[in-house]
Amino acid sequence: MELTAPIREVKGVGEKTEGLLQNMGVYTVGDILLHFPRDYVKYPRASEINELYDGMTAAVIIRITKPAVMRRTRAMTITVLKCESKDTGFEAIWFRLPYIANGLKKGKTVILYGKVTKKNATFHMEQPALFSPEDYGVIEETMQPVYGLTRGVTNKFLIRTIRNALNSCDSFFDYLPIDIREKYELAEYNYALDQIHFPDSMETLTWARRRLVFDEFFLFLMTMQLQKNGEEKQLNPYHFGPTDKLDEYIGKLPYRLTAAQQRTLSEVISDMKGEVLMQRLVQGDVGSGKTIIAFLAMLYTSDNGCQSAIMAPTEVLAKQHEQSFLELCERFGIEKTIVLLTGSMTAKQKREARAQIAAHPDALIIGTHALIQEAVEYEHLALVITDEQHRFGVRQRETFAGKGQTPHILVMSATPIPRTLAIILYGDMAISVMDEVPATRLPIKNCVVGESYRPKANAFLEKEIAAGHQVYIICPLVEASENYDATNVTDYTEQLKASLSPEVHIACLHGKMKASEKNQIMEDFKDHRIDVLVSTTVIEVGVNVPNATVMMIENADRFGLAQLHQLRGRVGRGSAQSYCIMMNASDSDRAKERLEILNKSNDGFFIASEDLKLRGPGDFFGIRQSGDMSFLIADIYTDAKVLQNASDEVKRILAEDPGLELEKHENLRIKMKEIFEKRDVTLSL
Repeated sequence: MELTAPIREVKGVGEKTEGLLQNMGVYTVGDILLHFPRDYVKYPRASEINELYDGMTAAVIIRITKPAVMRRTRAMTITVLKCESKDTGFEAIWFRLPYIANGLKKGKTVILYGKVTKKNATFHMEQPALFSPEDYGVIEETMQPVYGLTRGVTNKFLIRTIRNALNSCDSFFDYLPIDIREKYELAEYNYALDQIHFPDSMETLTWARRRLVFDEFFLFLMTMQLQKNGEEKQLNPYHFGPTDKLDEYIGKLPYRLTAAQQRTLSEVISDMKGEVLMQRLVQGDVGSGKTIIAFLAMLYTSDNGCQSAIMAPTEVLAKQHEQSFLELCERFGIEKTIVLLTGSMTAKQKREARAQIAAHPDALIIGTHALIQEAVEYEHLALVITDEQHRFGVRQRETFAGKGQTPHILVMSATPIPRTLAIILYGDMAISVMDEVPATRLPIKNCVVGESYRPKANAFLEKEIAAGHQVYIICPLVEASENYDATNVTDYTEQLKASLSPEVHIACLHGKMKASEKNQIMEDFKDHRIDVLVSTTVIEVGVNVPNATVMMIENADRFGLAQLHQLRGRVGRGSAQSYCIMMNASDSDRAKERLEILNKSNDGFFIASEDLKLRGPGDFFGIRQSGDMSFLIADIYTDAKVLQNASDEVKRILAEDPGLELEKHENLRIKMKEIFEKRDVTLSL
């Protein structure tokens, strides 16, 4: 079976499950083999109830003497199983899993797997995984993969499907030259693919992961370098004048630009007046004031008779940009045409927006990806500003070139990447670093606490809400997950509604919602119709809500420090004191040490550098970082050394063989052609 074969051809995948897998972005055999586990569970020896202790993650043997009881509330169905062993009680509880009762009949023996808590003389498990003794015997003391799921797809189904896919495929050719594999002791590709899903041991898993991480970095950098080598430096067709008006605007701001903002703006303007088109990354910490730099650059473009466009990651943020730009133009006493274009607008609204863009060659244009997806005809578009998640590649540039546009490109990143890594990852761009936060902002007060602090935390939330402020709460999961012990948005929201005052308005937000629903919830939160927003990390790149003063992050030990820092940056945007409460569910000294870095500092660049020092190449469970480089398995922080090695090898190979024409690079040449064909980009190899 070929990697390009439809997923339907894998044994066990029918019409219904094919549709569910496609919802996860899995269309081919290759897609499912690259759907890597997000964690692994090593199932322990099954224990008796009297062997349990508080806080352990255990598999417990339960002999059912009374059938499970189901209770229905207005919001959910709750299933409860109780039993006793000598003087010790045991209770298991499941939320929203009514079918679980079918496997909990009187007289059966089952094994439950999950985290144990003890209250009085009774042990408790919430949402434990359920196994028959026979099924558990197969996986006992083995490492089993835990995958990211969607509604209707279980972990067991994915395990079975991936096994079938691996068994049905012939060996894949290994594109990586053997001298590189030997130099860095990298596993053969087929072995790595097998072991990343079903590892024999921690050692083989670490070895497999290192190979696949190297692949991701190597192919990303090779692709970028080949694109760069195939492009000629484009001359700057725009002739921009002096910055007198820009200086006037800056003088009318209600605050002074920081030295970093002034330096960055100067570098951007210098590029726009230079001989070649700008390709610049502005790397600014959370709250460093990147948006005003973008706006001033757009005003400068407009004053020179050209259009500019800024692409926001969400519609809510695009609307917020529109509002703040209008307010700034009013402050500056100028009239500028500001056009908003987003995907959810009606056909009439889109037509009107496109007409405005065509009629105003000096417009400031704000939008989402609709700016390149819709049938927009630009009039002298000279500047495009994107955030890190919409980094422009060859295809996007070709989209604008096809409309007769060759704009300057400015990329804004809030990910605090150490400069050495940024130079590798953005090798085709100049870099500006904004490492200052405006002095008017109060530093966020941080604390890292355990579960025992929860009553105080809830009381503190109510106190802040009573004072008229708002709260973010972040959970790792959307809903309860089979075999994955972490807080989920769905259940947490219901539990919070039960524990907080009925007057407190609570809503939840996650990535599985429709775009219109997510936008409405964020609008309601921004307008203070919601007091507490329980969310996954979808709010990481979010709107500016100055009234939000508390960020509480559940299972903070599950997140990378860079991502935690980004989340924390959602608060501290107003004049009131803000707080970040990180709930640490881990007993690990390493987790405590990592979170303490965040507890002591609000400086993203310091946090990133300290994180690099602390973490090792085997430290990769549950701490994926976040940012612009959406690698499937690699992490620019954890795997910084591998990134450097991959960069060195790309440079060496292309210096020796620019066209990949040597016999030893034949498989690599085939691989790169495949990548570019998939992206619909022509590459002369």
